[in-house]
This record gives sequence, structure tokens and C-alpha cells, in this order.
Amino acid sequence: MYQTDFSTEELASRRKRVLDAIGSNAMALIQGGVKPPAHDLFRQTNDFYYLSGVEVPHAYLLIDGRDRSCALFLPHQSPQRKEQEGEILSAENTNTVHRLTGLDAVYGIEELIKFLEGVKVLYTPLRMAEGAMMSWDTLRRSQQEATSDPWDGRPDRMRAFVALLRQRCPSAEIHDLCPIIDEMRLVKSPQEIELLRKAGKLSAIGIREAMRVTRPGIWEYQLDAVMRYTYLVNGARDAGYRAIIAGGTNIWYSHYCANSAQLADGDLVLVDSAPDYHYYTSDIGRMWPINGQYTDVQRELYGYIVEYHKVYLELIRPGVTSEQIIAEAAERMRGVIERTVFSKPVYEKGARATLEFPHHMSHPVGMAVHDVSHYRGKLLQPGTVLSLDPSLWVPEERLYIRVEDTVLVTETGVENLTADAPLDLHDVEQTMKQAGMLQSFPALR
Repeated sequence: MYQTDFSTEELASRRKRVLDAIGSNAMALIQGGVKPPAHDLFRQTNDFYYLSGVEVPHAYLLIDGRDRSCALFLPHQSPQRKEQEGEILSAENTNTVHRLTGLDAVYGIEELIKFLEGVKVLYTPLRMAEGAMMSWDTLRRSQQEATSDPWDGRPDRMRAFVALLRQRCPSAEIHDLCPIIDEMRLVKSPQEIELLRKAGKLSAIGIREAMRVTRPGIWEYQLDAVMRYTYLVNGARDAGYRAIIAGGTNIWYSHYCANSAQLADGDLVLVDSAPDYHYYTSDIGRMWPINGQYTDVQRELYGYIVEYHKVYLELIRPGVTSEQIIAEAAERMRGVIERTVFSKPVYEKGARATLEFPHHMSHPVGMAVHDVSHYRGKLLQPGTVLSLDPSLWVPEERLYIRVEDTVLVTETGVENLTADAPLDLHDVEQTMKQAGMLQSFPALR
């Protein structure tokens, strides 16, 4: 009925930060997720869960700066639904809701309109809410495509909600709550970090198993299957995003996710996958030879990026900007390039181009794989979790090389949350010599 990962005190402290930010003359209203129309498990939207921990569809959270109170508005559960599905948090069990959530008041959803009468300043998120396997950027692209469809063009749920608020609260100034929540979500609490550690460990376990089962002739989706098995058997909801499993020429498309091709002898495969573990995910990327042995060229290019990656793991620390770290890493790698004899001029050209690329420290990671907020241009703080993914392109041969880990900025440096996944090329090759579950439980023919 309710999450057990965060204390009522931690959730209350988050709501207090919202109260402090909106001021004494404003309200904040957060809309929860909708019940899925498919036969699927409901997953709450990230912002709503972050502030309340409540996992009930069609719920609303009202944070009132005028009297510094927080109220939850829930739908009703009919006796028939209770009998069929089991009891959930609803307007019928207010005592249980109070005890579990620590919120000041609980009401039926139909009573919300009364609390909004006369509101002058109203904050609400002005971006689409993240649900299962969603990030702000995927949601934005989805809405752009729907808007450009001449036979669709419907507003998303957020825009429809804001339109209703303008209609029903005509005197209210509506402000975006996202900058406040995004800044809060950037730096993780100790309990959030524990969940991210577990998500990172499961990501690494999944990568190890995918390495073990890789053989020429298996299919990209089979690697997806074994990784998702490791997530599910360890308590994850499922994958945190659709996996990138790209073999051979599919690697050039850096966000390829069809996962429908057969893996061929002599090619590399790029794998990027992580779980949705208690609303927190990870981000990881490894490339390995499908036949278990890197070729000389694969070793040359992937080995260069692995070396670059290790330099970042030495340099990331609090109190400096990501731009400073990127510049330091590039300066360190200039010496590596000068000492390296590349087998082709275009490979050296690609390696030198990596020194100019500004986004090897890529994006925040948290409740979404591309998490909200940003750290660029700011001094890195302990508790910031980010994706580290140095990449190399050789467009003349349509080659793309990447390695990726999820890392935590600590008080003294950095902790690699996905470090259990083999990184060194020798360790990858040794892991691939081990039998995996597909060898023990082969697919039907």
C-alpha cells in the first residue's frame, strides 16, 4: 500500500523545502500518475513519489504555504474493487494514510476544488510527469511528435491539467514548480544513494551475465532478456529504460534500441541497460567482442576510451565544475595520444576529436536515467550522481565507441556505482569464457 524506503521524516523535510521555496502566500499542487489502461502494474510519477511516497493513481498533493500544511487528496475505492484487488490507500482509510505518510490531512479527490478557492499564487510542475521508463527528454520528444501529427495534436496530461487550473482558478498566477523540485532532486540523500548503489550493482550483474551468454548467432533481444531476469529476480520493477543492445553496424546509432538483430562473429556489441529499482535507476555501457576476443583494432579504439574513462575516475571530485574536470582529463589524454601509434590516421583523428568533446560527463542519474536538473557550470556537490560516458567517433568508417558508468560525487572524490561490471579488456574476455544462463537454458528452436 505504501513505500518503505524513506522515512516520514525525510519526506516531510522535502515538502518543507518546497514550503520554504514557494513562500507564505502560495500553494503548490502536484498531480499524481494515472491508472494504466493496460494490464500493467501502476507506477507513481517521480515528482509525486519524491514528495509523498504514495503509490495510488489519480492522487493529488496540496502544499499550502499560507498555513504550512500538506494535504493528500485520494480517489475512493469501492467495496467491489477492494474485494477484487485488495485494499489500497484511499479516502476510506484516512487513519492508515495519516500513519504511513505523516501528511496533515487526507480528503476525497472531489474536495480538492474547495481548497483552491481564492488562491492567488499556485505552483505546479510545468513539464510532463515521468513514469515508468520515462525521462524529461523522451517525454518532450513524444509530445513534439504528437503535436506535429495532423491527425493527433492533443495536449499532454500536464497541459490539460494546467488548462483546467486556469479555468477553475481564474484569479491564480500559475508558476512552474519544476525548478524547485529539480534542484532538490539533483543532490541525493543518503537513503537515495543506497537505492542507487543497489541499482548500480544490479546493472553490473546484468552486464556480467550478458557477457557470459554472448556467442555468435544469438540475438540482441536475448541479452536484454537475461539482464531483465537479473533485475526482476532481485526485486526491481523491470528495466529503467529500453535497453540499447547494438551489434555490429547497429552500434553507429548511439541510441539504437530495436534489439532485433543477430550477433555476428568478429563484431562488437554495445550494451546499455539498467533496472528500475524502487523508483531509482542507473546508467551503464560496455562493449565486448561477440566471439570473446577483441581484434587489434577493437583493442586499439576501445582500449583508448577505457583509458580515458579511468582518467575521469581519478579526477572527478567536489568543489570544481565538470568543465574543469573535462579540461583536465583532455590534457592528461593528450600525452596518451602522443605515445600511441594508431593503425590508421582516421583513428588518431577520432581520438584527438574526443579531447574537444564537451559532454563526456553526460547527465544526472536518479529517479530517471536522464534525470532532471543539471550540474554543468556549477561546482559539483557531494551527493550528485551522474553518467560518465567518454565516447569516440570515426565517421569515415561509421565507428562509435563508448564506455559508461554511473558515478557518485563524494566528500573526497568519486564512487563508481557500477564498478562491478568488467571494464578492463582482459577482464571482459575472461568473463566471456564463463558459461551463462542461455547455455544452461537454451532458447526454443
